[in-house]
Amino acid sequence: MIGAAPIFVNSKLACYLQITGKYRIASSEGAGSANICHSFTFIDRGVLLVHSESGEEKKQRGIQSVEVGARLLAALAARREPLALSALADAAGLSTAQAHTYLVSLTRLGLVKRDALTGNYEPGPLSLRLGLLNLEHQPAYRAAAPCVSALALATGMSVAVSVAGPQGPTIVRYERGGHPLHVNLHVGTVMSLSATSTGRVFRAFDDEARVTAMLAHQQEAVAPDMAARIDAIRARGIERSVDAPSPGVSSMSVPVFDGAHRMQLALTAIGPTGLCDVGWEGPLARALRDAARDITGLLS
Repeated sequence: MIGAAPIFVNSKLACYLQITGKYRIASSEGAGSANICHSFTFIDRGVLLVHSESGEEKKQRGIQSVEVGARLLAALAARREPLALSALADAAGLSTAQAHTYLVSLTRLGLVKRDALTGNYEPGPLSLRLGLLNLEHQPAYRAAAPCVSALALATGMSVAVSVAGPQGPTIVRYERGGHPLHVNLHVGTVMSLSATSTGRVFRAFDDEARVTAMLAHQQEAVAPDMAARIDAIRARGIERSVDAPSPGVSSMSVPVFDGAHRMQLALTAIGPTGLCDVGWEGPLARALRDAARDITGLLS
C-alpha cells in the first residue's frame, strides 16, 4: 500500500500523490485509483476537504482567526448592550490583550465601534447594515413594507417602522409624507422609550426582558406616572405624542403583532402638529389600526 504523503489537487476528478522522486496521478474516474484518492485528505479549489472511503465530504477548513473574532460579535449580540473590554473578553473566553487585538480589526471594518466617552464597545455601522439586510427578509418587515408606503400616501404623514434594537426602538424603514418636518428622523434613529409614542408602545407591548435591556441602555429617569400611562396604552392599543419630543411635531403609534400575539414592530405616523389629527378615534388612528391589522393578518 502506498504510504501517506502530501497530496495536491487541481480538480474533483484527480489528486496527485507525492511519492519519493516523482508524482503519481490517481484519477477518480477509475475505481482503483478512486479508492486511493478518497482515502486521503486533499485540497479542492483551495479548500481543505476530508473524504471517507465512500467519498462523503466532511467538514471544510475555515479561518480560525475569523471564528475567534465572531465570538466577540456573538457576545455583543447576546448581551444586547455596550460592553467594556474586560467584560467583552470574558464573555468571549479570551484574554483582555487578545480581545483588544481583534477589536482593533473589527473596529476598522465597522463591525464594532467604541464609545468615545465610556470606552465601551457596541455594534458598528457595518453590523447595522447587515442586520437591516437580514431584517428585510423577515416576514414582518416584508409584510409591512407595502403598507407603509400606502399609509404615508393616504394620510400625508411620514411613517416609520421601528423594531427593538440593543439601544432602544430603532427605525428600520422611513417613508416621508407630503408635509415637511424639522426633525431629523432616518433609518437607524433610536427612539426614546419614555419621550416618544413609539417608545411607549414598545414599553407597553414588547417582551418584558427586551424592554428591560433597552431601558438599562437608555438610563432614563423613572417617570412617576409611567406605570399608569403604560396600562392606558395597553387598554387603547395606540399611543400619541403632541409637540413632543420636538415642538411642532406630533405622532401616533400602534404595535404590530404576529399570529401568536407577539409584538414584531411598531408603526408610527409623524407630522406637523397643526396638520396631524391625533384624536383616538380620528382618521389617522383608524388608518394606523387598519394597517396594523392587515399586517398581522399576513403573518397569521
